[in-house]
Amino acid sequence: MAQQVIMPKWGLTMTEGKVVRWLKGEGDSVEAGEPLFEVETDKITNSVEAPASGVLFQIIVPEGETAEVKAVLAIIAAPGETPEKSAGGAASAEAPSEAPAAAAPEKKETPASAPAGEGEFARAMPAARKLAEELGVDLCTVAGTGPRGAITMKDVQSAADAAFDGINASPKAIEFARKKGIDLSLVTGSGEDGRITKADILKAMNPAAEQPAQAAPAEAQDTILPMDGVRKLIADNMHASLNSAAQLSVFVELDVTEMVRLRADLLARNKRNPEYRMSYNDIISYAVCRALKRHPIMNSTLQEDGIHLHPHVNLGIAVSLPNGLIVPNVKKADTMTLEELRTEVRDVAGRARKGGLNMDEISGGTFTISNVSMLGVDGFTPILNPPETGILGIGRIIEKPAVKDGEIKIRSMMTLSLTFNHMTTDGAPAMTFLRELGDMLENPGLMIM
Repeated sequence: MAQQVIMPKWGLTMTEGKVVRWLKGEGDSVEAGEPLFEVETDKITNSVEAPASGVLFQIIVPEGETAEVKAVLAIIAAPGETPEKSAGGAASAEAPSEAPAAAAPEKKETPASAPAGEGEFARAMPAARKLAEELGVDLCTVAGTGPRGAITMKDVQSAADAAFDGINASPKAIEFARKKGIDLSLVTGSGEDGRITKADILKAMNPAAEQPAQAAPAEAQDTILPMDGVRKLIADNMHASLNSAAQLSVFVELDVTEMVRLRADLLARNKRNPEYRMSYNDIISYAVCRALKRHPIMNSTLQEDGIHLHPHVNLGIAVSLPNGLIVPNVKKADTMTLEELRTEVRDVAGRARKGGLNMDEISGGTFTISNVSMLGVDGFTPILNPPETGILGIGRIIEKPAVKDGEIKIRSMMTLSLTFNHMTTDGAPAMTFLRELGDMLENPGLMIM
């Protein structure tokens, strides 16, 4: 019996997902449990496994499109089974047996045996379907030459080119007209034998523009980066964060010479182990967990029923990716030793960059650290990761003159910035937390008290 493939729901806040890539094409055999497609949400991009074995009979939601959770994305059929084509929509208890055929737009006369008839589903490869959308080609008017009559990208391109049959225009002019949606039958050509050039199209688009005797170099155009995918989701989340919390940032400059010495001692102690790593971020993460246990209001989240004080620290680590930012968290970080915590932090950060996180690891955080020291920045005002109460910004460590024991000496100095939700806590408790954290970093021995 046919099996529906639906958009998964990862976490309570997920309402929709974007199909980034199908790992199988229509007609391919699939095995239950093997990766079938990739989904992108505001938090994560991950592959989804096939729910059953069989043949990928129909892809309903093509690559690049967004669908709501529980929406039907595809149909997997048993070998030899030919279920009715589905128009998609919310998942039902059983695979569709009599799905109404999608109404096709009016089309020109075509041979009845080649293209899909009116009201029928046009069988097309996912890439061909995407190309048809870009070129404005009605798939119901295209005859497929692929396996079992499926429409290929070449078929779509041929159909698009056919629209320009009989037009005396250069290939570049045709391509430009297709992108701009220009009807070349309305353009007068100035080339040889009335051939239409790109310049003729530009002149038709802007008839008032003066044509110079000699064509000037085309003026540089803006590069437009679409505000979609992860970039749009991050933008929406950051805007929502600022709208849903009364955010205030405070700063403190620290003399972390002793923390620098502690790290050097740990590295020297483990110098025979070529795999050993210990960063300032590891030590700061450990100190943050100690300070949060002493100031539980900073380890809280603001939810609909009130302020939740959490018994453990689920420490979020902001990780920069080529296309955005993700914040995995280490569960119960407050129960770990410094060595255990550094291992866990490296593990989640590494898998965040490689795309190997699960939903549990990017949800349920209680406090976040954002370290920009590697960018050479002294301080900044981080934006809260809702519904958390606080986020700590870590700047670079730099040697500069400072007063120590009444004398001017060269010391290792660092700036911390704490953004907190003034709806959850007042300034004094937040600043007290930051000051105690600073004391621990200036005198690491305080971390064990």
